[in-house]
Amino acid sequence: MQHSLVELLRCPVTRSRFTVNIVKQAKKILDGNETDVIEEAVLFGSDGWFYPVVKGIPRLNVEAIYDYADFLRSAVPDYEDRKKRLMEKYSALLALVQKKNKRTKESFAQEWAIYDYDSDKTWDADANGMLNRFLMETGETMDTLRGKIIFDAGCGNGLLNSLLAEKGIMNVAMDFSNSIEKAYERNKFSLVHFIQGDVQFPPLLFNYFDIVHSSGVLIATNNTELSFSCIEPVVKKGGKLSVWLYHHRNDFIHNLFNSARKLTSRLPLRFQYYLYSFTVFPVGFIIKRIKGNKQNRREMMIDILDWFSPEFRWEHDHEEACTWFYKRNFGHVKVTTNELFGFNVTGEKN
Repeated sequence: MQHSLVELLRCPVTRSRFTVNIVKQAKKILDGNETDVIEEAVLFGSDGWFYPVVKGIPRLNVEAIYDYADFLRSAVPDYEDRKKRLMEKYSALLALVQKKNKRTKESFAQEWAIYDYDSDKTWDADANGMLNRFLMETGETMDTLRGKIIFDAGCGNGLLNSLLAEKGIMNVAMDFSNSIEKAYERNKFSLVHFIQGDVQFPPLLFNYFDIVHSSGVLIATNNTELSFSCIEPVVKKGGKLSVWLYHHRNDFIHNLFNSARKLTSRLPLRFQYYLYSFTVFPVGFIIKRIKGNKQNRREMMIDILDWFSPEFRWEHDHEEACTWFYKRNFGHVKVTTNELFGFNVTGEKN
């Protein structure tokens, strides 16, 4: 974590600033120069909340006191007392986030663990394709992005964010699962900051970002519109919110798969991997090859897991999504892309 990031971070519960207790610093090559970064630390917010920085990444999920108990126990002498006080005061909140997040974090961690950063494409797109897709979805150009600050709410493998930073665009990239670790490890640019966090509890300064983009993430939460309403305050006045969502399809196979996933998504995750490898994958591989799709085996498997494994996979109409913007006083609302499985909508904050 770069020292400058601290100014943008906020406690996801109390919205307070953090004080930082640095445990360990390290060197990281950014922009070709050796840079001092925070490798391990504890971030203290108000009302007793505290969060770890582990492997250079601020871990700002509300339930981080459980997920990183071993580190916090060693770094915070009164960890058990602090945890106990939080559990007494915020027992309902902590129980909620643990229940709603556990399965989703594990699902996406397994999905991105398959990805080969050196050879695989991201959703069928190479580096140029990823940038072009981002520009189309947000309705921007490289020229209009100059000087703007972007929040990517659900960055996945983080490649797009490093590409933007390489082009001189500052952005903060957040993901839910431990896939964020590989993204941070491979990044070589100072203009991107990686954090771990929950879109329903965004741990960032409100009314700050010029563009907030969330691609295929909100529909993987327990409530899409609720998640939409939670990231909306991060957009500054006059800024833009951009979301990519699944839409309904009048297709027998599509709806059959959706019905099947109601059962399969509840199975043990590792079992799911082998189940799909021997059932869905062979048929999908043949069909895609016949259609001329050149995805490799890992890319196909990521697609399959992304459909069948997540606990939640909501689909929405275009009009419904546009209404979310209007209800929150956004103007210039428009559908920027409309593809086979989903669509992107943008709006400007009045």
